[in-house]
Amino acid sequence: MPTMESESSIGSNAEELKSLANGAFKAHKYSQAIDLYSQAIELNNENAVYWANRSFAHTKLEEYGSAIHDATKAIEIDSKYSKGYYRRGAALLAMGKFKEALKDFQQVKRLCPNDPDAAKKLKECEKAVMKLKFEEAIAVPEAERRSIADSIDFHSIEVEPQYSGAKIEEDTVTLEFIKKMIEDFKNQKCLHKRYAFQIVLQTRELLRALPSLVNITIPDGNRFIVCGDVHGQFYDLLHIFELNGLPSEDNPYLFNGDFVDRGSFSLEVILTLFAFKCMCPSAMYLSRGNHESRSMNKIYGFEGEVRSKLNETFVELFAEVFCCLPLAHVLNEKVFVVHGGLFSVDGVKLSDIKAIDRFCEPPEEGLMCEVLWSDPQPNRGRGPSKRGVGLSFGPDVTKRFLLDNNLDLVVRSHEVKDEGYEIEHDGKLITVFSAPNYCDQMGNKGAFIRFEAPELKPNIVTFSAVSHPDVKPMAYAENFLRMFS
Repeated sequence: MPTMESESSIGSNAEELKSLANGAFKAHKYSQAIDLYSQAIELNNENAVYWANRSFAHTKLEEYGSAIHDATKAIEIDSKYSKGYYRRGAALLAMGKFKEALKDFQQVKRLCPNDPDAAKKLKECEKAVMKLKFEEAIAVPEAERRSIADSIDFHSIEVEPQYSGAKIEEDTVTLEFIKKMIEDFKNQKCLHKRYAFQIVLQTRELLRALPSLVNITIPDGNRFIVCGDVHGQFYDLLHIFELNGLPSEDNPYLFNGDFVDRGSFSLEVILTLFAFKCMCPSAMYLSRGNHESRSMNKIYGFEGEVRSKLNETFVELFAEVFCCLPLAHVLNEKVFVVHGGLFSVDGVKLSDIKAIDRFCEPPEEGLMCEVLWSDPQPNRGRGPSKRGVGLSFGPDVTKRFLLDNNLDLVVRSHEVKDEGYEIEHDGKLITVFSAPNYCDQMGNKGAFIRFEAPELKPNIVTFSAVSHPDVKPMAYAENFLRMFS
């Protein structure tokens, strides 16, 4: 039984660890902060502050499932600790669970009736719930929803004589057009709606014709580039092209999902990627990420950005086209590339992935959900997702999947990494993330992977963020989310 003196020493050590964790948090070193808060919790697991602080660090890493778990633990320890409800409410909001979040912010207001900040956040949460109820009331069931693309005739849209931006001649997207469009985007000029419609509609036709799993053949001596999340960081996308060359038949790219959201130049990113797809389909391959969905775009900025820079019709059109994106790619029958990760059951074959009916919004469970949302873990087996969606899978799961499908390597994205990449699972899995200094605050590098046939040995290239115009990340996101960022 510990003495009073030893208990005092333990408490003092825990507080020291909390102080170190707070410092790491302020320096945006959120993984380090989580480790230090965890050490404090090991010494004293009945301190609600430690749990709530670790919850906040998890939220910063978009680990909303873990954030909810820790905040709930803080509430269990001290039911009158307002920050516990506050942290859980913020994580629920980030997951789009507005009605559950509202209950937590109502409790914060009850505990802190005179706190103006609590009142403000409760009001924003109430507005989000009211908006959700309205949208649910007027929503057309997905089965009855008619294609917005079929109603658009871009040829009938007049281009005003005073328009001086990039123009598509004879309905053909050329490299010259793309270069001019990129220059216009760099100067924060908009592309005319007629040409934006043409690019998105032509991309839709190309994507619809593809299977859910695309096999790519790379001839011997040729190279192939795989990039991870870009998240609307247009100027960093251009830096990738500066480092590695523009996409072409001899210099093909695969962008592995999460092209949009959070970064405030998402429209410029997606139109550039789609334009290269139109110019030369074999120069640009695109995988769906978890952010290519209505629910994410509504919260994290892409929907608001499109509405601001173009119009409501484009909001619907992009949502439709995102449902056409393939879910996975295989390079030379050796390398499996997917945005999120692997599966909750063993025995999944490539044919099962190819058979997924992907033309829908992502479900909350099943193979399609898991390829978009899952993450690797260091421990064997499977565990709950730290995000609250999908699952975590261990090295044995990766090894078994590769053996079952006669593959050598899994490449996935979906997670910010300090160096822009991480090699895990005994070298059988690589995470690649291509948005450096993510959200202008994480301080991470970006990376991409060069493969050269026939060996397909991964050559990882890292790079730092470049400057961009003074438009903050999340500038078009929902108000309530900016309040908690």
